Amino acid sequence: MTQAQPPVGRLGATSIDCPNPTELADFYSRLLGMRRLVETPDGGVVAITDGAHILAMMRVDDYVPPTWPGPGQHQQMHLDVSVTDLDEAVRGAERLGARQAEHQAAPALWRVMLDPVGHPFCLTTVGAG
Repeated sequence: MTQAQPPVGRLGATSIDCPNPTELADFYSRLLGMRRLVETPDGGVVAITDGAHILAMMRVDDYVPPTWPGPGQHQQMHLDVSVTDLDEAVRGAERLGARQAEHQAAPALWRVMLDPVGHPFCLTTVGAG
């Protein structure tokens, strides 16, 4: 039997490209209940945390939003957000600036939302229990 090798490291953060890291960090801070962890002096990177996870927004000057599910620009990243009530969660996300995606493959299980700069993310009751 082969003994497993120890990991080289652990996941530090998930990073999201965007045109304005401060604005997107504010959106995800409110959506996920996270707090500001660090911001570079030029505002090019803003990281938020809940104490266990880190989400970093990174400025990309020529940012192009995803065109998911259509062809063109791929979705770049995708978060699943666990919730207990989909309809209530959709309303809450919309109040923060998100919008529902036109394509909803399984709306009873996942609601595909678009953040303020167009990244898809899902609100889901799967695993929220």
